[in-house]
Amino acid sequence: MRIAIIGSGVSGLVSAWLLSKHHAVTLFEAESYLGGHTHTHDIELPSGRYRVDTGFIVHNPVNYPLLTRLFAELGVRTQATTMSFAVRHRTSNLEYNAASLSSLFCQRRNLVSPRFLGMIRDLLRFYRESPRLLEGSGPGPTLGEYLTQRRFGAAFRDEHLIPMASALWSAPPAQILSFPARYLVQFMANHQMLRVRDRPLWRVVHGGSATYVEALRARWTVTERLDCPVRRVTRDADAVTLATDAGLERFDQVVFACHSDQALALLSDASSVESEVLGAIRYQPNQAVLHTDAAPMPRNPRAWAAWNALIEGEGGGCTVSYCMNLLQGIASPEPLIVTLNPPRPIDPRKILRTMTYHHPIYSHASVAAQARKAEIQGRRRSWFAGAYWGWGFHEDGMRSAVAVADALGAPWAASSEPPTAAPHAAAPRPRELAA
Repeated sequence: MRIAIIGSGVSGLVSAWLLSKHHAVTLFEAESYLGGHTHTHDIELPSGRYRVDTGFIVHNPVNYPLLTRLFAELGVRTQATTMSFAVRHRTSNLEYNAASLSSLFCQRRNLVSPRFLGMIRDLLRFYRESPRLLEGSGPGPTLGEYLTQRRFGAAFRDEHLIPMASALWSAPPAQILSFPARYLVQFMANHQMLRVRDRPLWRVVHGGSATYVEALRARWTVTERLDCPVRRVTRDADAVTLATDAGLERFDQVVFACHSDQALALLSDASSVESEVLGAIRYQPNQAVLHTDAAPMPRNPRAWAAWNALIEGEGGGCTVSYCMNLLQGIASPEPLIVTLNPPRPIDPRKILRTMTYHHPIYSHASVAAQARKAEIQGRRRSWFAGAYWGWGFHEDGMRSAVAVADALGAPWAASSEPPTAAPHAAAPRPRELAA
């Protein structure tokens, strides 16, 4: 069969890799690079050259079994990383890093702060009580409703849970409160985040996440169409027609490996069911800025973590900054930071790259739409692959792609050799960062 794949994020890449083993595959990508949120930049600074990720960064073998298997088959090297989380409140000057007791109380005054100690008590109570949400039926409460019903304090809500969830889903605080509580707790339970000890050990791709994209491209027979946005998709009884700036092209099947809203916009003949399901899963843009400005980070160097939430004030926004030195083990004297949606300008002299990524918005409507996937999948020669069918992470995109490939006669065959883990690289120890 001749199969068109629209979009080269993880779902498109894995779909193309598997399907091209059995079919003739053409991969359409509107951007000038393959990878979508797998985005590695070659950065040159006075201190040296570095490969820095700004999209997909971390995984672990427990919660990312398909991705781990992919890396093993491709021989992609990985290295250990930290998933430490810090908060800085600009108005109250609160700072803490949840990695250890010492960094948690890096501001010694918090040892006797009733608000801070209450936040910790609520955190432990949330770990104990929230799994009961998984026992219920029906849509359940939003996160905001659940926190109010269970009388969790404002400190835990505003200075820990919301910033953490905002970091995970690249979403503003108000949107996090509308998140289905059961869905969030299910994710946290699945990732062993509702426990103090024995959490998964996280890893990053050695040399940047785009390394695995390069390994895929070296092994496949896919026709790549970069800088080639698809403008319209029309389906008939015999074929699927894609319209691009180069003209019309017909295929036997099409895989929409783009976002749900993009897929719906491309369909010139969307059915009412496709409109209902895809239209219920919305996306939002997020600006990501790669820079060397330490201003969004905690002022106390002991509070610096892999993920750093900056709270602007009471009822204010929450900005997340990722310290790539810690996450990727980059030993540069300059801090290499990725900040999402900075509310205050980053020093323009320190900006290295600016990107816009889109992330799914989770609501009761979107979760209900996920359950209706079978109503549109494979109908009229059309397949839909994307992380939006799950929690929005890399493994969800992979799982979706593997299912599509299997349905189109390209199952992921087991290796003839015993599976082995991908070789691991020792994570370089970053030198002390300039704050």
